[in-house]
Amino acid sequence: MTTFRLGYVPGVMPSKWARRWAERLPATRLDLVPIPLSGQRAAILGGDVDAALVRVTEDPAQPWEGFSVIPLYREETVVVCGRDHYLAAAEQLTLTDLDGDTAWQPLDDPLDWTGHDAPGQLPEQRPPTAAEAIEIAATGAGFVVVPLSLGRLHHRKDIVSIPLRDGPEQQVGIAWSSERSTNDDPLLEEMVGIVRGRTARSSRGIAAEPATTAQPAPKASSKNPASKSQAAKSQASKGARRNSPAARKRGPRRR
Repeated sequence: MTTFRLGYVPGVMPSKWARRWAERLPATRLDLVPIPLSGQRAAILGGDVDAALVRVTEDPAQPWEGFSVIPLYREETVVVCGRDHYLAAAEQLTLTDLDGDTAWQPLDDPLDWTGHDAPGQLPEQRPPTAAEAIEIAATGAGFVVVPLSLGRLHHRKDIVSIPLRDGPEQQVGIAWSSERSTNDDPLLEEMVGIVRGRTARSSRGIAAEPATTAQPAPKASSKNPASKSQAAKSQASKGARRNSPAARKRGPRRR
C-alpha cells in the first residue's frame, strides 16, 4: 500500500486533516509522525517525513532555506503559571505585567520576540523544552509564555493559562523539502490541498474527480419498430372492444 508520512510538532493537531485524507484517499495510508520542535527541519530534510506541520520560527540561526513553506494559521500566546501564583488571578496580561518575575522560556522557544520586549527575567539555565518549562512553572516559581496549543497540550490541574494581550503570535504552516514539487508529486499536492481547505472537486491532486456531462434521455422515435408494434396493439384492442357483444347490444352512440 502506498504511504504518505506527515510529521507534526507538539501542540499541532493533525486529526481533522487525517480524516479528510481518509475520506479522499482510502487506498493510501497516512502515517502521522510526531517530531520534536528542535528537529522539525532535520526530519524533513532527512526524509523521515514527506511533509510536516511546523512552527515557522524566525530564528536567524535556523533559516527556512531549502524548504517550501505555506503558512496556515497564527496562534495567540498565553502565560502559563502555577494556580497559586500571583498572576493566576488575572483574566489577561501584558508584557509589562511580567516584569521582575522569572520567565522559563525553553531553549526551543518557538516564539519570535523580535520587536517585543522579552518577558520577565531569563534564568541562567533554561529548560530544553516547553513541557519541562511548564513543569517548573507549575511549582509556582515564575512563568512561561507559549503558544496557546502548547498550553493546552501540557495542561495540568495545578496550572492556569492566561491570554497575553501584546505577545508575539505564532505562525503554523506546512513545509516540505524544496527538492520536491507538488507538480510531480500528486500525494504531496493532495496533502497541501487538504490543509489549505480545497475541496475534492477543486483539488489538483489524485483525488480530484473528473467532470461528467449528463447525457440527455433518448427521444421516442416513430421509426422505432417497438413503438409501431405498441401502437398497433392499442388500435387492435380498441377495435375488439367496439365489436364485442356488449357493444353491439348497446348500439351506436348518440351524438
